[in-house]
Amino acid sequence: MEDTPMEYEETNKDTEVAPALIAVHPTQNSVAVAIGSDLRVFDLLGGWAVSLVDDSGGSLHKDSIRAIRYGASGKLFVSAGDDKLVKIWSTESWRCISTVCSEKRVTAVAISKDGSYVCFADKFGVVWVVEVEGFDGSQPSPNKKAAPMLSHYCSIITSLEFSPDGRFFVSADRDFKIRVTVFPRKPLDGAHEIQSFSLGHTEFVSCLAFVCTQEYPQGFLVSGSGDSTVRLWDISSGSLLDTCDIREKAGPLEFKGIEEECCAAVTDLCTILDSTLVAVAVQSLQGIILLRCDLSARTLNVAKVVSIKGDTFIPTSLATSVSSGLLWMVTGASNLGDFQSPLARVRVVSDFMETGPDPTVLEDDETPGGEKLLGKLQGRVSIDEKVFLTAAEALKTSMSKLLIKKQYSTEKREFRKRGRNDKKLKQ
Repeated sequence: MEDTPMEYEETNKDTEVAPALIAVHPTQNSVAVAIGSDLRVFDLLGGWAVSLVDDSGGSLHKDSIRAIRYGASGKLFVSAGDDKLVKIWSTESWRCISTVCSEKRVTAVAISKDGSYVCFADKFGVVWVVEVEGFDGSQPSPNKKAAPMLSHYCSIITSLEFSPDGRFFVSADRDFKIRVTVFPRKPLDGAHEIQSFSLGHTEFVSCLAFVCTQEYPQGFLVSGSGDSTVRLWDISSGSLLDTCDIREKAGPLEFKGIEEECCAAVTDLCTILDSTLVAVAVQSLQGIILLRCDLSARTLNVAKVVSIKGDTFIPTSLATSVSSGLLWMVTGASNLGDFQSPLARVRVVSDFMETGPDPTVLEDDETPGGEKLLGKLQGRVSIDEKVFLTAAEALKTSMSKLLIKKQYSTEKREFRKRGRNDKKLKQ
């Protein structure tokens, strides 16, 4: 029997490193970066670093943050991670309005389109839902208890998304599966109607995003995976529409350590709004790949590779907003051992127009918020590039241990099964 999420939690907790994450307010009012247990927010409208307020006392998060997300309206922000806490924030006051306790470590979060529900997934493969009611952003609400909504049956859930119209809830996991569920009117009672399964990836599914236009408002799903592909799906039927093999189609990309296992895993996707472009972060690529999604032809094609010259910058997370036309990227990792404080590096790419100049990587002094923003979100303005080389290598190892399944002989499987049963009996 293969490792279960619970075993990973027990055996790998001390060795796992957490990637830096980035999220942008829908209208780019603020930008948030999570690195380790640090949650850093910069207010772009006011031009100042945000001070987060959590009346529960103590540190905001006590362990690595694994997921951050703004709601569609921008009023809510959610952070969650290895400390088994899901914190719901008001973006007007940046006060934590509710803290939800999870039974297991949290791997992904999503907020319903109307902002009424927060969903989160744990490492045992269960998706939980909590209702956000009476929210006005001024006062914290009583801490709520989450209800189980659906399960992937002991497979680590890696990504959660709502469809553009909010009708469907999409979840992806380590076992190559994408599940499309009809989001119920009463999600606290569970989600029991499965719309489809989107099957085709041959390694873990790492990330999900939707591409939609005025002509196709319902959108199409794109997914990234450890199998080095980005795939396009019709979620109503679960049909695979097209597959883009990053290593095969993108040409002579300058991957770092191309011979290593899992070196070309897709780590994040971000749709460039008001266009059919999809930005793709790949585990060993110093830059991003831009894919163009032809929705009428149902195809994916490489449009451009945007290299980041002069920096050891391999993005771990991507984000954009409705209004800006900017793509925000971050690299970095926590729990590296030799470095006392977690460090991140933020870069911004502009000019994502269907026609016009090529995308441009902005210099630090051209980045919105300038040095004040970089100082807040990165921890410091100038950082040694060797730190990020170390982080990139550590993240490869961590992802491999966590998401790539180990194969065991029949003998060893039986031994491990007996060991788990013995543990349960002792409890």
